Amino acid sequence: MQKLKIGIIGTGGISHYHMAGYKRLEERGEIEISAVCDIDEKKVIAYAEKYNVPKWYTDYNEMMANEKLDCVSVCTWNAAHKGATIAALKGGANVICEKPMAMNAAEAEEMMNTAKETGRLLQIGFVRRFGNDADLVRRFSDAGTLGDIYYAKATYLRRNGCPGGWFGDKSYSGGGPLIDLGVHVIDLVRYLAGNPKPVAAYGVTYKNLGCERAVGGETAWEKKEGDFEYSVEDFAAAMIKFENGLTLNVEASFNLNIKSDTGDIELFGTKAGIKLSPEVEIFTDMAGHFVDVTPCGNTAFSMDGLFESEIEGFIKASRGEEDCRATAEDGVMIMKILDAIYKSASLGTSVEIN
Repeated sequence: MQKLKIGIIGTGGISHYHMAGYKRLEERGEIEISAVCDIDEKKVIAYAEKYNVPKWYTDYNEMMANEKLDCVSVCTWNAAHKGATIAALKGGANVICEKPMAMNAAEAEEMMNTAKETGRLLQIGFVRRFGNDADLVRRFSDAGTLGDIYYAKATYLRRNGCPGGWFGDKSYSGGGPLIDLGVHVIDLVRYLAGNPKPVAAYGVTYKNLGCERAVGGETAWEKKEGDFEYSVEDFAAAMIKFENGLTLNVEASFNLNIKSDTGDIELFGTKAGIKLSPEVEIFTDMAGHFVDVTPCGNTAFSMDGLFESEIEGFIKASRGEEDCRATAEDGVMIMKILDAIYKSASLGTSVEIN
């Protein structure tokens, strides 16, 4: 098996998870990590030294011109996803781009079209699709256990949880908890329900609390780093309608007056309902009795090996050994949903999704 040459663009927090996945494959002799890139020279040098990567760059165009890379991870802030992804695709690499795919659907479509034009793979970092709980629920859903899924609820709520830095600056992030956290659960529900097409959304956003409003929370977050400013929503909620009749109610927050952080996924079908939090549970009826079914084993969502599974899936898809689990088309659909929710919130009316 020929080793694939790997590059990483962006050396922030999420890149370390990608690197862990690549390191496992490198140890198995399947790939070699050839180059890393970040606009911060001091940071990228330290990163390259930490992971023993032979080449480092501060310009991804230069990296793609000088290195013959087979696969590239794009782990930059959201505003740079489009440029870095397109450069990597045109440079001949398959790309896994972190979520959200882009700042908006128009950028996402440009990225998808570039992948098609170049004949390269573009995978989106919807890592929850690779979770142990997602695999289990998909098996039940595909087997018809739930019947027709017609309603779902998804929450990703933090009491005091803006990551700070560029995440709170709309010009770099594109939005707040909806585009950063809500994107995870919206995509997960869509994936578990068989990837139906969205047709409309009604949304609301609020910026009432701000960050650094109190002390003693479970997590400490910084309001600013450098010149970044907090300019995103605190909370967002939406109802999303899909072509097959499914309706999704979603809520996401960086800051909200609740007791503790929470994240729940619930799917309601004509035969049974299912909940992912923390363990997977099924609610149905048998022989005239309501029953609650708990599958055997530890079914709670786990971060252990999650990104490693995602990266391995990306490499296998790049080799043509399996289908891509999170396609560019999926990324575009999610960006259309996010665009519609933000537009609906600004207009105060529901918005159709084409």
